[in-house]
Parts: sequence; C-alpha cells; structure tokens
Amino acid sequence: MSDQLPRRQVLRTAGAIGLGAAAAGGLSGQAQASSSTGTADRLTAMGEHHGRFEIRKDPFGTTSDGREVDVYTFTNGRVTISMLTWGATIQRVETPDRRGRTKNISLGFDNMPDYETLSPYFGSTIGRYGNRIAEGRFTLDGTTYQIPVNNGENALHGGTVGFDKKIWTAKVVRGDKAVGVAFSYVSPDGEMGFPGELTTTVTYTLDRRDTLRIEYHATVAGKATVVNLTNHVYFNLAGEGSGSIDGHVLQLDAPSYTPVDAGLIPTGEIAPTAGTPFDFSRPTAIGKRIRDDHPQLVIGRGYDHNFVLGDEPDRHGLRYAARFWEPEDGRTVTVHTTEPGAQFYSGNFLDGTFQGIGDKSYRQGDAFAFETQHFPDSPNHPNFPSTVLRPGETYRSTTTYTFGTK
Repeated sequence: MSDQLPRRQVLRTAGAIGLGAAAAGGLSGQAQASSSTGTADRLTAMGEHHGRFEIRKDPFGTTSDGREVDVYTFTNGRVTISMLTWGATIQRVETPDRRGRTKNISLGFDNMPDYETLSPYFGSTIGRYGNRIAEGRFTLDGTTYQIPVNNGENALHGGTVGFDKKIWTAKVVRGDKAVGVAFSYVSPDGEMGFPGELTTTVTYTLDRRDTLRIEYHATVAGKATVVNLTNHVYFNLAGEGSGSIDGHVLQLDAPSYTPVDAGLIPTGEIAPTAGTPFDFSRPTAIGKRIRDDHPQLVIGRGYDHNFVLGDEPDRHGLRYAARFWEPEDGRTVTVHTTEPGAQFYSGNFLDGTFQGIGDKSYRQGDAFAFETQHFPDSPNHPNFPSTVLRPGETYRSTTTYTFGTK
C-alpha cells in the first residue's frame, strides 16, 4: 500500500483544538480537497470553526492471508472520522450532541475477522454496482454478463466479493479547508463477472463545517461496463448500539420511489410517494408508519427502497436529499448528492447476531442507511437513468453528509 504517512506517523497543521475521544493522542494532516460543501445546510450545521485538522494512521489488523489493514483517523477538532483501507470503510463517526457530548454514531466492528467474514457492509464503499441486479445478469452491447448471486437469486453490492472486501490504496489529502483520505482500487476486467478494467478513486474529506464529502471518480479500459458506487454507512444519531431509530425524524425530498418485487428488485414502476408511508416530505418519525399494512413495507420488512430525489441541483450539481434528526440528543445529519436516487434502509435485517464496537449487539431497526445511488437493477430497466460507463468517459459522483445539532 502506498501512502504518504509511515505507519503511526503523525503530521499536524496549525490550530489549537484537541481531538475527539477516539482520536486522542495527536492526529495530523491537512486535506487537499474541494472546499465547496455545495448546499450544506446552515441551519443544522454546527457552523464553521477554526479547530486543528489532524490525521493519524495506525495498524488495524491483518487479514486471514496475512495482509495488513490500516485505520486512518482524521478530525477537524469537533467531528472525528475513522476509516479502514479494508473496503475503504467508515469505521467510526464521532460527533457531539447539543450539549457537547461526543459519541460514535456509526455501526462497525473493532476487529478484522468480523469485517472479513461477515457481510453487513457497515460503512463500506460499495462497487462495482451498489444495490441489486436481478439474477446477477445484464446485457451490454449484445453480450450477457453474469455476476455471482449472493442475495437470494440476485446479486447485491457487486457480488460475492465486492469492493467492500478489497484492500484499497490510501493517500492522505491535504489543504487549508479540509482533511481526509483518497482511496484507490483497480478492478481487473472480468472481476465478479463485470467487463472492463475499472480504476476507481474515492476521496473522503472533512471540512470546518462538519461536512464529510465523498467524491467518486472512475474510468474503464477495454470494454464498457456498468458502475453504481455508494457508501453503506449505518447511523444511529443517539449513539451506536443505543437501540431503535424509530424515534428519529426524517425529512426526505422524494416525490416518487421505485416499488420492488418479493426479491427487492424494482418492478420498473416509478410510483408517487404522496399519500403513502413513503411520503417524508414533512418531517416524520421513521417508526410512525413503518408497521403499516402497506404491501411494500411487508416485502421489505420496513423501508428498503430507492427514492427518486426531487430537488433541483445547485451550481455544483448537488441536490438536497434528506435530513435525519434524533430529538433527544439533538444530532442531525443532512445529505446532499449529485445522484438521482437514494436507498433508505431502516435496518430491517439486523438480527442481533452482529456484535459491534464495544460488544454491542445490533438488532432490527437499530440503525439506518441512506445510500445515494443510481437506481437498483438499472442495467435491466431502460427507463431508469443509465449506469453505463464507456472507455474515454469519466464517472463522477459526489455526496455530502453534514453533521449538526438542533
């Protein structure tokens, strides 16, 4: 793994503020990244501040075949993010509540064996194709490709060994306005059945407005392919392992969604959300209608659906997608994206068998994911936005998560 920081080395920028709880002990770094946060929400963001950007690299563990995995922890003095080279994975997100008390709000593991052998996708970068492809099969330019199925009859999140189970090359990025890490991976032609050699870089940066910016960049060589990259971070804004997210309030700008069949594959219909339990145009508790006798909620055991985003993009191409709020402690996360859709998943298949950080069990409904994306199974639905990437073209996508309090 190439990197600008030797293992355990620390670099520092100017400033006078210390680290979050998990980062205590001297992180470092400066991050060269776009300083724009698009339409970051000023009402719920904690406001620009002048803490010290720091980043630290440490060993995290070793895979079963002896490869080293590192953890990068970076902070702006208030929010602290920890990320693994395994799967370019968000392992921890530490943010303060309205009283200044800091907790980790993302689900994850504290050891390599669980990341290697289990597949809940906690915080993982997902590829080549996020979400589902029906029967793992699609046709492109007259050739039919088969992806290994790993979710009933369908392929989920890139097949049996997706980008979430690869070790990515990491490089610290530096600048005056953000700190973070750029992760890169080259997927050879034919990996998991996908055509073309895909070169991907995903850059995660944290700025002074407490915005985590994720920028995806990919090119393909040799053959056209399909690409749908996302991150599968799970949040509980009351704190990881603290129980149900039914009381979290969601406001989601999505006039329509894509209904699914029994295998959670889109039927091809784009249906209005108005008048259904899928209408979050006004702030609504996630648990208020989750047990309604709506056929789509029965199929998904809750929310596990692609929402078609409605807001117009700003001059940076970012559109407002959603805001989540936990009323008791006041933490919020606001999402903007260049993507046309987002999968809202209410943690329906967490079943208590996963022991997370601090030996906490994750049960059904203990976290949510909000995966910005092109639509599931798009290669098999001509009416959906295309996910085809051809040689000479560049795939670009940006999503921001702005952390705040209310």
